[in-house]
Amino acid sequence: MASFRRTLSPANQDRLYHNGSTSSPFSLNSSSHKATNSSFFVKLRRNFAGIFLLQNSRRNQQHSWKRHFYRCLFCFFVGILLGILPFGHIEEEDVRTHDFSFEVKSQAANNVKEEKMYRAGDAAAIAAAAAKMSDIEVKLDVILAENYNPRKMLIVVTPTYNRALQAYYLNRLSQVLKLVDPPVLWVVVEMSAQSPETASILRNTGVMYRHLVCHKNLTNIKDRGVEQRNTALEHIEVHKLDGIVYFADDDNIYSLELFETIRKVSRFGTWPVAMLAQSKNKAILEGPVCVGSKVVGWHTNEKSKALRRFHVDMSGFAFNSTILWDLKRWRRPFFNPIRQLDTVKEGFQETTFIEQVVAEESQMEGMPDGCGKIMNWHLHLDARGVAYPTGWVLQKNLDVLLPID
Repeated sequence: MASFRRTLSPANQDRLYHNGSTSSPFSLNSSSHKATNSSFFVKLRRNFAGIFLLQNSRRNQQHSWKRHFYRCLFCFFVGILLGILPFGHIEEEDVRTHDFSFEVKSQAANNVKEEKMYRAGDAAAIAAAAAKMSDIEVKLDVILAENYNPRKMLIVVTPTYNRALQAYYLNRLSQVLKLVDPPVLWVVVEMSAQSPETASILRNTGVMYRHLVCHKNLTNIKDRGVEQRNTALEHIEVHKLDGIVYFADDDNIYSLELFETIRKVSRFGTWPVAMLAQSKNKAILEGPVCVGSKVVGWHTNEKSKALRRFHVDMSGFAFNSTILWDLKRWRRPFFNPIRQLDTVKEGFQETTFIEQVVAEESQMEGMPDGCGKIMNWHLHLDARGVAYPTGWVLQKNLDVLLPID
């Protein structure tokens, strides 16, 4: 009788083996492997087999979501491990100095060490050059500190008033001041109000100026110039201007050397002034007699002024402006403001003012070189009887214009 044999599928065989307890080589729960179930490798193999091997059992189908979850988790941890492991090293200097382009730079990559050596050598050379430059700068600073002498500011005070030649006088003086090395401050003082003509001249001079106004009533004062100078002195004291003060009337003649010499004054400087005597038609000299820079006497030719303590013209001296407002520096024994006096006789304003600044000749400086030079002239020239033009503009007086053939 022929035997009939039916081939069973692996799933049926596995079911048969499970139900009939018959061992199968394809079953993970076979009795041949029961002895090694406690082994770690067997458990690991079983887990991997459960995750990656396809099994059609009903139990595996019920837990298929777990296999997908474990697969994803396994891939996640493998990706983390690959990201953590160092597969290369990037220099921080290369990151700063190189761009992240996709060009092939094999030569630059091969010469990294040489570039570092060159850079180290350049850094050393730069450091050495910087050290040399710093030494040179220090030496230059020392030389400049020893030789540098900052120029003092000149504060030139000019009282003025409306008259026929006022524009000529102001323009002449402004041209001299423009040639003086700065800093120069020209303080121009008018009575009652600022005239537009004077303001226009000052704007066009190119000299730093301050246009002041003396508001005193003209009917109550004897000398207009005294009050105008006092207004300038008050302005210097209030604003604490630091410089050398010089009274320069607009009708006098001044040399450029005079203003350069004034800058050498430390406290009070004086020099002789040439004056033109209108009545006698001759020139006289008024000012100090010096031996070196020491004042030992005075030039004077007028008997009426023999009682004066100091024989100096108003344009024949200059003084430090800090005397007006810095009492501690100069140890002034009194606190009254230094001003010119309008109550004294004509010709005594200079000496009464100087007595407030210095006490004796030992506190004076004879300038320049022993008072041996005449640097300014007091001419007393004015146009008397000349009609004052309205607005300083000459009117046209020609009725007919004839062409020249």
